[in-house]
Amino acid sequence: MTDTIGFIGLGNMGLPMCLNLIDAGLDVIAFDLRSEPVDEAVSAGAQRGADAADVAARADILLTSLPRPDHVASVMRDGGALAALRPGSLWADLTTNRREFVAELAGEAPAGVTVVDSPVTGAVDGARTGRLTLFAGGTDADLDRVVPILENMGRVIRCGGLGTGNVVKLVTNQLWFIHAASIGEGFALGMANGVELPVLYDAICDSVGDSFVARHDGPSIFAGHYDPSFTIDLCLKDLGLLRELGDNVSADLIMTDAAHGVFENAAERYGRDVGELHVAKRLEDDAQLSFRMDGDWTAPWEVTN
Repeated sequence: MTDTIGFIGLGNMGLPMCLNLIDAGLDVIAFDLRSEPVDEAVSAGAQRGADAADVAARADILLTSLPRPDHVASVMRDGGALAALRPGSLWADLTTNRREFVAELAGEAPAGVTVVDSPVTGAVDGARTGRLTLFAGGTDADLDRVVPILENMGRVIRCGGLGTGNVVKLVTNQLWFIHAASIGEGFALGMANGVELPVLYDAICDSVGDSFVARHDGPSIFAGHYDPSFTIDLCLKDLGLLRELGDNVSADLIMTDAAHGVFENAAERYGRDVGELHVAKRLEDDAQLSFRMDGDWTAPWEVTN
């Protein structure tokens, strides 16, 4: 692999993804507005980018991993990264983004530049261990080029044309948010009727009630930190994007709307910058219960290979 990889956005997800590319022996140029994660990437073997436009100008394949669509606009438009891309280069946006906005930016790219969307799922621990799932949308030729790079971060699912990666990612988040909004209700219902939480949790994980949320997110509730690595603000951002996709469905999305309301309620109570599983804490507070449970609950941001 001889392509130079530019990586912009070294946050909770971006930094470990970037480090996995470096560990795979790829030539990586890294940039973030904060110097600390860039220093870590450089110590691991990356080159330091002066700014977003510098990284884009030097990259054969540019990857962006940013929290929100407006951050993508700030980097790609205002920061000059899109205009700096060279003919023959490829930009893959790993951000959970608005489908139409990705297509809009692709239309603004310089001649000879191609675009792929490939948002990721698997949380911080998946990013750290290289076990993410990436939802890629683009032409077959562009995916053939970029998938070998992305596979250093996890499994890649080809979703269709440009923008479909974000549709698939948002559907998976739709189901995640519904589960996260409801699991606290399950805990409260069982405990209020005489079942101890360890027994209840064991039964949930060995029954039709099992889910990724139960196994991955339940421990963050039991530990009492509610996973600050993914905030309620980001959940509400994605729920807003889901509401836009829902406009194309000729039916009421009652469960999705209900989950949106639960997250808005949690944001009003606890703030937007707290961990997403505060949607379960509201049940503890209202029902005067405690979902603390002893166990070896490794925080997602502390997971290692």
